[in-house]
Amino acid sequence: MRFTRLRLFCNTSENRSDPFVTHHKGVFFFCVYFDTIRGMTHTELRKLFLDFFRSKGHAVVPSAPLVPVNDPTVLFTTAGMHPLVPYLLGEPHPAGTRIANVQKCIRTGDIDEVGDDTHLTFFEMLGNWSLGDYFKKDAVAWSYEFLTSPKWLNIPVQRLAFTCFAGDDGAPKDEEAATLWKSLGIPDSRIAFLGRDANWWGPAGQTGPCGPDTEMFYWIDNDIPAPQQFDPSDARWVEIWNDVFMQYRKTESGAFELLAKPNVDTGMGLERTLTVLDGKISVYDTELFLPLIAALKSQQTIEHGNTTRFLRIIADHMRASAFIITDGVEPSNKDRGYVLRRLLRRSLVYAKQLGMHAGWYTPFIGALLSVMGGAYPELMANEDTIGRVIVTEGDKFGKTLDKGLKEFEKLQTVDGTAAFNLYQTYGFPWELTHELTLARGMQVEKSQFEAEFTKHKDLSRTASAGTFKGGLADHSEIVVRYHTVTHLMHKALRDVLGAHVIQKGSNINAERTRFDFSHPAKMTPEEIAKVESLVSGWIRRDLPVTREMMSKEKALQLDALGAFGEKYGDTVSVYTVSDPATGEVISREFCGGPHITRTGEIGGTFKIIKEEAVSAGVRRIKAVIQ
Repeated sequence: MRFTRLRLFCNTSENRSDPFVTHHKGVFFFCVYFDTIRGMTHTELRKLFLDFFRSKGHAVVPSAPLVPVNDPTVLFTTAGMHPLVPYLLGEPHPAGTRIANVQKCIRTGDIDEVGDDTHLTFFEMLGNWSLGDYFKKDAVAWSYEFLTSPKWLNIPVQRLAFTCFAGDDGAPKDEEAATLWKSLGIPDSRIAFLGRDANWWGPAGQTGPCGPDTEMFYWIDNDIPAPQQFDPSDARWVEIWNDVFMQYRKTESGAFELLAKPNVDTGMGLERTLTVLDGKISVYDTELFLPLIAALKSQQTIEHGNTTRFLRIIADHMRASAFIITDGVEPSNKDRGYVLRRLLRRSLVYAKQLGMHAGWYTPFIGALLSVMGGAYPELMANEDTIGRVIVTEGDKFGKTLDKGLKEFEKLQTVDGTAAFNLYQTYGFPWELTHELTLARGMQVEKSQFEAEFTKHKDLSRTASAGTFKGGLADHSEIVVRYHTVTHLMHKALRDVLGAHVIQKGSNINAERTRFDFSHPAKMTPEEIAKVESLVSGWIRRDLPVTREMMSKEKALQLDALGAFGEKYGDTVSVYTVSDPATGEVISREFCGGPHITRTGEIGGTFKIIKEEAVSAGVRRIKAVIQ
């Protein structure tokens, strides 16, 4: 036990074991109880979660890569469900119908909020799934058991509250989930019904599986007992877990149809849960971050009014960057590479403001490997690569930073537009521009900067929606066709360019397929023509596309290609394109699907419309069917 708090309160109930009942006429007595929370390490928490769901018949599967495979809806894996979308849509999972894992995730929407108590760029999601197996009753009961049982997390039920879907024109109020919580002893006062924006998930695209969720909240204030009446707007109630009940399918007409086999998708943030179990307020005060921040402080030479926030930003961004680099991303001006570049450059700017020594990142990397290397040995294996990327980007950005400072000196006045231009062009955060302006005896209104920033975010959101519209998550006919085309293109590139060609990423929508692959040089017109000819020829031959479940060892013996950096379980799904008449195998890849059944269903002619560099040693093709 990490800590125990003595509580003294007046309980007016004859049932002294019920912490929620507060009224019984004419009966008053004092009740003393010990509010005990089970503290643990992050290693223990991961193990405990997986052990619990193993005991409930779940197969534990490895974390998928941060770079999604054939999912155009996101740049990075943002939740545990993203790698499982094909299986949530009906594809059988190699591991069965009950799955659990710890998924590494990246979310970039709140980068500018990092530095407060809760926001992170990289985080770990503890999750369990029912793929057409159990539903609400078991999901709710097991969530409650894991949270409150002394054998597991031992969280006092007095500190818990719950939300359920309030219902609307599309779907009814989720009375079933609320009734299940009540059957476990939760009073009405600790259950709130909220709308679609708070208690509804999905679909991932325009159509597909979706449904209500129920969320679990913890009272973080250690000085005041949790109020009997749950107020979801009170920031002292912090969400720690949610259970999504995917019982509907949104159709193209916008209607919600009940699924024949509903699914359960849950997510518990490891960092936030660890914060709760440690009795802390901030995720940065846990063992996951304290050694990282200590390593940064050892390199700091300048005190700053925002030192705490700056150190948190650097720790978060560098941690996220290390994981992104480990999954094969290099800094660039596009997509994932741009996100990585932004994280690294923000870190470098704040490190400069804190006067950190040259090479400050070396002790940080050492601390990170010490903290996370046990859970993620791939970090250890890529230590040199992580260091190389940081040094290279630091050298490049050092020149950009100097240019930005020179540009700042040219400015006669600094308004919100100028401040934002410095941010967008040279990576200057608001704090740096603000400090430089104050040093001149001038001041720029932050509201002006924020207005320009909001305008930029709105434009970026619109552009992103256009770039990533549609997608594999919808399983539309055209997208499934393009998915199969991508397999054929992969094989053709290896035939024409060589066996060094490995998939580095893909983005498939209803208009085209986009494929990133390893190759050191620009493709010649002759090479492009050969790839087009091979793929178009395989389409015309109308070859069968088959799926087989097999052991990973057998798949490797058959030379099946694996996705970039992906980890696989013992049983895998393999798609093969072959000619039964000759026995020729055209393509054989690890893949969850879905695919068409014959290449002839693709129709038309394969055409590469663009070939370009993404980063050092990585090329990108955009192709269509005409």
